[in-house]
Amino acid sequence: MNVAGIEVELVQKEIKNLHLAVYPPDGRVRLAAPVEVNEKTLELYVISKIPWIRKQQRKFANQNRQSPRKYVDRESHYFLGKRYLLRVHETGHSYRFAKVEVKTKTYLEMYVKPGYTTEQKAELLKEWYRSELKKVLAELLPKWEKILGVKANEMKVQTMRTKWGSCNTDKGNLLFNIELAKKPYDCIEYVVVHELAHLLERTHNDNFIAYLDKYLPNWKHLKEELNSLPVGEVG
Repeated sequence: MNVAGIEVELVQKEIKNLHLAVYPPDGRVRLAAPVEVNEKTLELYVISKIPWIRKQQRKFANQNRQSPRKYVDRESHYFLGKRYLLRVHETGHSYRFAKVEVKTKTYLEMYVKPGYTTEQKAELLKEWYRSELKKVLAELLPKWEKILGVKANEMKVQTMRTKWGSCNTDKGNLLFNIELAKKPYDCIEYVVVHELAHLLERTHNDNFIAYLDKYLPNWKHLKEELNSLPVGEVG
């Protein structure tokens, strides 16, 4: 749908209520609606929500954004919600493995061979983020599977442009945005609970919200914090 110049992703399915959402980082608009509601009614509904939609989109547009990374000494990079300064060490041709490590509260140490390009450094850091996020998820998933009484089938970490995570409720497969590696632990936990809760309730209906309210009472605060943090590029 296009309403007053706003592109709206419309999904009609077997639900009782309308659910309108604006997603970071680029303000994508999605409307979930019962199958029996006609397009004119949906258009009028979206029109009534335009001030709120515009407000949400402005908020995402005004988020702090990191400038393109060059992967040089003393450049800022985030990991689990903390800001680190990068230190690049050229280790010599005899060094077999490029790697990234956190050894102090200040520095992110990158070890590479001489001549490593910016693209190679970017890929190295991206894969380190992937590995570290998987470690966090390996802690959180069993914890919350037990609490919620559900079991995910498969978990993957990948680049996602508009979502922090997703759940295939038919297969029980979960996807998590690699960008989460930069965010605070509590925010990652919120995304885990959110996606696992979809194994109890497919849609963002009142039952779904009730699950979040019950098991993670501060989820709204965590969601707001997650969406207000600096936006960066991980490739």
